[in-house]
Amino acid sequence: MNFIIWIVVGGVLGWIASIVMKTNAQQGMLLNVVVGVVGALLGGWLLAPLFATGTINQNDFSVGSLLVSLLGAIILLAVVNLLRRGTPR
Repeated sequence: MNFIIWIVVGGVLGWIASIVMKTNAQQGMLLNVVVGVVGALLGGWLLAPLFATGTINQNDFSVGSLLVSLLGAIILLAVVNLLRRGTPR
């Protein structure tokens, strides 16, 4: 059951990150899930020690962990946009 919640929350976070980065029209539901989950991994690696919280990948569904996971997804999309286009959007 945790896996399904993890996928759903990752999809929602990836969708919100794609709206923030204005890439929503370019990616579908599956890519939103991938961005949310990989962004949570990135946020856990980069940001979780700074904010002393976990991420959704660590089964920590607090407000802080959701924000760290969302920030990780936004950073991931910014890096992908930078590599693909040469400038962040």
